Amino acid sequence: MGDPKFVRRSYDKPKHPWEATRMEEERKLLAKYGLKNKRELWKAQSMLRGFRRQARDLQARLRAGEPQAERETTLLIERLVRLGVLPVGTPTIDDVLALTTEEILRRRLEWIVATKGLAPTPRGARQIIVHGHIAIGDHRVTRPGYLVKSAEEARIAYDTTSPIARDDHPLRVALRERETAREAAHANPVAASAPEAGEAS
Repeated sequence: MGDPKFVRRSYDKPKHPWEATRMEEERKLLAKYGLKNKRELWKAQSMLRGFRRQARDLQARLRAGEPQAERETTLLIERLVRLGVLPVGTPTIDDVLALTTEEILRRRLEWIVATKGLAPTPRGARQIIVHGHIAIGDHRVTRPGYLVKSAEEARIAYDTTSPIARDDHPLRVALRERETAREAAHANPVAASAPEAGEAS
């Protein structure tokens, strides 16, 4: 039969688990991006550390004039551009070193679904993704943590077999009403902030 396979952990935990400042920052990121637990945040941080570690190594090899380092640098930057983490244009190795954890979290499917207006919040997006209501092109995706590539972002929509794909679905109606109210508030901010009629001044 052979030995059972033990999957190696794909992320690093904080070395000091009870730092108040770090814990508060983690709570804010969990709430903002609709993450299920800190493990998902630690995975994004570990991925970022890997990119930055590779960039620092390449930077040293470039200073030494190693030709292979130039090819590897180009491949790393092209990969991050495809992932949407770096902007299209002429990013450099310094741009890789300047990346933050939030730039990784913004590529998660749940965040993009929420920002495209397909769900009211990232947590709401997470629910409809897990329940199979979101597709990228013809493929249904049920992983909220899937990192969306730049070429895939425009193809994100409700799955054609999902009830939410109907215009009269309650979620779609609520999203339209919410968007209408937001546009009205932007068009007339004074009226939106004015007290209601009959309210004590």
